[in-house]
Amino acid sequence: MKKQNKLYLLSSGAALPLLLAICAICATKKTNNAVTTVSSPPLQSLNSFYPSNKAPLQPLHFIKLPIGSIKPGGWIKKYLELQRDGLTGHLGEISAWLEKKNNAWFSGTGQGDHGWEEVPYWLKGYGDLGYLLNDPAIIKETKLWLDKVFESQQKDGYFGPAVVEMGKELEKGNTPDLWPNMIMLWCLQSYYDYSHDPRVLPFMTRYFRWELTVPDNRFLKRYWENSRGGDNLYSVYWLYNRTGEKWFLDLAAKIHRNTANWEQKDTLPNMHNVNIAQCFREPATYFMQSDDSASLRATYNDFHLIRNLYGQVPGGMFGADENARPGYTDPRQAVETCGMVEQMASDELLTGITGDPFWADQCEDVAFNTYPAAVMPDFKGLRYLTAPNMVLSDSSDHSPGIENGGPYLMMNPFSSRCCQHNHTQGWPYYAEHLWMATPDNGLAAMLYNACGVTARVGGGNTVTLKEDTHYPFDDQVIITVETSKTASFPLYLRIPAWCTGAAVFINNELQQNENKPGTYTRIERKWKNKDVVKLILPMKIALKQWKQNKNSVSVNYGPLTFSLKIEEHYKQADSRKSAIGEAKWQANVDESLWPSFEIFPAGPWNYGLPQNEIQDASMFEIVKKAWPADDFPFSQKNVPIEIKTKGNRIPSWKIDRYGLCDTLPANPVVSDDQSTDIVLIPMGAARLRIAAFPVVKAENMK
Repeated sequence: MKKQNKLYLLSSGAALPLLLAICAICATKKTNNAVTTVSSPPLQSLNSFYPSNKAPLQPLHFIKLPIGSIKPGGWIKKYLELQRDGLTGHLGEISAWLEKKNNAWFSGTGQGDHGWEEVPYWLKGYGDLGYLLNDPAIIKETKLWLDKVFESQQKDGYFGPAVVEMGKELEKGNTPDLWPNMIMLWCLQSYYDYSHDPRVLPFMTRYFRWELTVPDNRFLKRYWENSRGGDNLYSVYWLYNRTGEKWFLDLAAKIHRNTANWEQKDTLPNMHNVNIAQCFREPATYFMQSDDSASLRATYNDFHLIRNLYGQVPGGMFGADENARPGYTDPRQAVETCGMVEQMASDELLTGITGDPFWADQCEDVAFNTYPAAVMPDFKGLRYLTAPNMVLSDSSDHSPGIENGGPYLMMNPFSSRCCQHNHTQGWPYYAEHLWMATPDNGLAAMLYNACGVTARVGGGNTVTLKEDTHYPFDDQVIITVETSKTASFPLYLRIPAWCTGAAVFINNELQQNENKPGTYTRIERKWKNKDVVKLILPMKIALKQWKQNKNSVSVNYGPLTFSLKIEEHYKQADSRKSAIGEAKWQANVDESLWPSFEIFPAGPWNYGLPQNEIQDASMFEIVKKAWPADDFPFSQKNVPIEIKTKGNRIPSWKIDRYGLCDTLPANPVVSDDQSTDIVLIPMGAARLRIAAFPVVKAENMK
């Protein structure tokens, strides 16, 4: 690395690989205790059991376990079951893009209709959902589609439909749009991890040899493929790590130089919200080959740049609607459901590449606070756009208040062709990253949720760790070891950056360790059957002021951000009439089984928080409720935690001419309205929400 880049690493506070490795080694040498604080696992070795980066790629700090290693439990299992029984599991019977007749993805020849992103988008999460739940019907259906993908490969190595963007006919002598194939490669990677089908690796190898023959002036030149070349790059590294063929690195360099430049200091290639959430990871992905810290810095810079410009809002995302516009930064600006799930996927991948626990924290922020509100509680409908401050979810056209013209706030199973199909990856990918392997043959609890993980560790023992928790609605995580014989291996526990005073118990004995926020607690010991680790992550009220958004305030409790509890009135609507214009569905669909809903406020929403009370945490009362019997906490009736506090109505803050809650009033708002009792709920359970609050100053206060 260049000298100036090293200085940046040491001065910036960003947990980047060189710094992580040094800190991890130093922390390990400081003490012989079994329990230590580290910034990341040591990188002196490679995991003995699971594919990681082969030299000369930079080593991974955390390694994704094969699908099937993790058995989801608790609320994440319930969410996956809702997906299976709802839109994800039945989309093949609903969406016209997934109809098999004359489908270019199902013809086996690449000929036919609907040859763009919809089929691979759906399969990307649908297949993984089946593998996670061990659902025979989903697994069988996934294989039907993938068998046709294998069949479609041509002699030169190309596979799939020969189309340009969005299904337009391919001109003679031109190169097909490679964006849909990038998604299908990820479907094949998951399928291989689950099945070890021997067709996958040679199939991908032949395709990548074809990509290598395409001249640079015809390679990745269209908008979507150019923006999203990082997904292609990641697949090349995935295959290289399983075959070791060096020419893959030549192809990787070609992909990087022909992908949009995501390494610009003060701007981004485009302001499309999904492109940003998905593509900002490309420089960090290429860092694994280049070992140039400038690439790694670029990913961090992209993340912070968009949030400095448009992300002064709670919930982990940013207000772009579909495309971010100068001056539209209020928390009423929304983000696509596609953007949410792609941001979560980026966070999960970057956790492995960088080792930085920041990315796992960020993933939880989106997963807990933003994504659940984008879908109906029964997972039978979703909306294109969701905002932190959103008090109407109807079929009206709200442009130009939001960037899109049409019924983009409607809960509709026939929503836009992208989100309708791409939503599927969100929870399956999250569940697959609850635990990760480490280079020192250990395991890391990365995203806390009830589950069981079975993996090889240490010298080769196979162990099962059972995780019991209601996190993020509770602060206790209990991990029970199941092993047929004593097993020596390190166990890593992520300590979230928001958490001070974390405590670790082993078999009811408190361990004397710092458990510093934003690090990992590493436990090295000889584990015996029925050993129990208890992790306590104390949660407290914390208010965040968004200085660049009129000093508005959001209320946090641990990893959860809270919204005003607005009484929601659901009005059923005709799904066909209220669908976005480009939506298509199969001819024989019974739409009565797939209704759409408008959501209206049935009570006041225009509250601010009193200035004199937000400085006193005692004014916020935490109310714990019974855990829902159906294991689903992301609805108003089921939330197991609420906050009682005071609020002041702001009569001048109304619905504006675009049918949206007006932009935030300038803070502090002077009001003579008396404060009244209000209830806050986790914003992930609030389909209507005010999560960025104005601050109110009483008129008689100085």
